[in-house]
Formats: sequence, structure tokens, C-alpha cells
Amino acid sequence: MSWPRRTRLPLAPLLSAAALLPLLAACSAPATETPAAKAAPGFPYTVSNCGVKTTFTAPPKRAVTMNQHVTEVMLALGLEKSLVGTAYLDDAILPAYKKAYDSVPVLAKEYPSKEALLAANPDFVYGGYSSAFASKDGRSRDDLKRAGIDTRLNTEYCPSGSPSVDDLYREVDEIGRTFGVPDRAAKWVGEARTTVAATEKRLKGTAPVSVFVYDSGDKTAFTAGGKGIGNELITRAGGRNVFADLDKAFGDATWEQVVARKPEVVVIYDYGSTTVERKKKRLIDDPALKDVPAIRNRRFAVMPLSDTVLGVRVPAAVDKLAAQLHPARGPRIPPARRAQR
Repeated sequence: MSWPRRTRLPLAPLLSAAALLPLLAACSAPATETPAAKAAPGFPYTVSNCGVKTTFTAPPKRAVTMNQHVTEVMLALGLEKSLVGTAYLDDAILPAYKKAYDSVPVLAKEYPSKEALLAANPDFVYGGYSSAFASKDGRSRDDLKRAGIDTRLNTEYCPSGSPSVDDLYREVDEIGRTFGVPDRAAKWVGEARTTVAATEKRLKGTAPVSVFVYDSGDKTAFTAGGKGIGNELITRAGGRNVFADLDKAFGDATWEQVVARKPEVVVIYDYGSTTVERKKKRLIDDPALKDVPAIRNRRFAVMPLSDTVLGVRVPAAVDKLAAQLHPARGPRIPPARRAQR
């Protein structure tokens, strides 16, 4: 510290040396470092998702969800304020989440272009199906990482593994921890376990019925295979998927295979522009299927598509499907409450 030069001393008493020492010491002391910002509770948090490892130092603040079931995971955890965009509904959003959903901008009816996605300035993108991160559209996880955007793919569509209800619990837990709300996730998982356990108890000792899932298709049957949560949903609801040997979540089967496997119940997935009644009519009017037990006896169950993927609808969907496969056992959740889930 330098002092201004003076040509003559003032008339006031000179400062004593003792008085000057603290000032001189203050001038020569190094600047105090600003304390590092305290990390949010639970951070840093590192998670491995479908082979991609990400470390979060704080919760994402500008997330975009691609596909309905992952949007509903976020809304179930009360994270709508962390969302700056969403896209791609398969059917109506659950009534319990409608108000929160309406507060989030919809970027596109289906998938947004890369330009539209980047315009939302997200720091995190959560995809429900692998198509959410299509390379041909410039939205691969690597592409987004290069743009400084973290990503997550719903674990049902990881390259390896067979999704189960336990994977759903892990999905919700990891989203809860990523966004700094682990207590909300733990509460949801606890309630979900209770619902699933109650359905299992109600069905104890019940013989499973054979089930064919009809998603869509004319020349072939697009159906649920053994690698998706839909297969476990059928099993836990007291059914046996006749195409569980199909080594993928969804795939094509021949109508000859459907006839040969003699399903007792057809589960129709309800979504899109083709109505359930049109799907039923296609099956009933096909002479090749007339001797299939499910067709002959007109045994149909109906599930919204969003009930049959790895999302927060699954526990109630198990109960809902069980009531259709085994009506004598009855639903555990009253119909009015099931409609809200």
C-alpha cells in the first residue's frame, strides 16, 4: 500500500506507529478467498444409464421429456417446474397430472426437430423410447452431449436386460435422486410396492390364463414380446404371454402362430386413430382365427398403451388387467380411484 506524498505535515497530532501497524497489515494481507458454494444435499450424484455414465453436481433446471410415460414419471414426482418442454403423447394424460402437464410447453405433437429441441435450451433430455434419441434426426445422446445437454433413456429400452417392476422402482428412484427429490421418489415406490403386493395376494393360487397382445397389424400381428414391462404386467396380473419367447419388447408374429398358441384372452392395446372396436372387428372377422379360444369366446381385455410401458401407471395397471383376466377375483382399487391413476 502506498501513501500519498505530502510537502508538509498537518497540524494534528501524528499517528503513532502503533496506530499505523493495523492499517499496514491490512494493506499487505492477501485477499480472502470466496468460500466454495455448498453442494446441494445428495450431490454430486453419479448414475449409469444404458451404458452412459453421468455425474450431476446439481439438479437439472431445464429438462425436456420425450414420450408420455417419462413425462408422467416427472409429474408424479412434482417436477413440472423443472420442465421447459415436453413432447409426444400416446393417449390422454392421467387426470391427476393434467393441471401440472398443462403448465409445461408442448414442443411438438410427436418428436421435435433438433432445432426446436435446442431452442428450448434444455440442460437435460429424458427419452421414453430409443427413437427419442434417433441419430438420423441429430438427436442422439452423443449429439446432445456435445451440445452440453445431459440425457436419460427409460431403462425399458436399454440394449440389455429384461425390464421388471423392480426396474420401474429403480427408474423412479434415479429420477428422484437426479432432481434432488429422493424422498418423493421413496414415497412413490413405497405406495407402488403396496399396490403390487395386494394384487399378488389377491391372485394367489389362481391358474394363469394364456394371453395374446394385439397392438396392431394386418398381414402380421404386432405384439408384446418377452423383453418389455408389458410381459411382466401380464404375468403379475395372472396371465401367460403366448409370445414371451419373442426376444424384444415388441415384435411381429404370424397369424398362424397366434392360431397354434391358442390364447384364451386377447389384450388389445388402445392408442392412436384405430379404435378398440375396429381392432376387435378385424380379429373377429378373420376366418383364420375363428377357432382361437379367445376369439370364439369373445374374451377381450383392453389396456391403454401408456399403461403397458415402464412408467408410473404400471402398479395400478397390473390391478386393472388382473380384474379383466380374472373377473371373479375383482379389482382391489375401486374403479373411481383406478380412473385417476
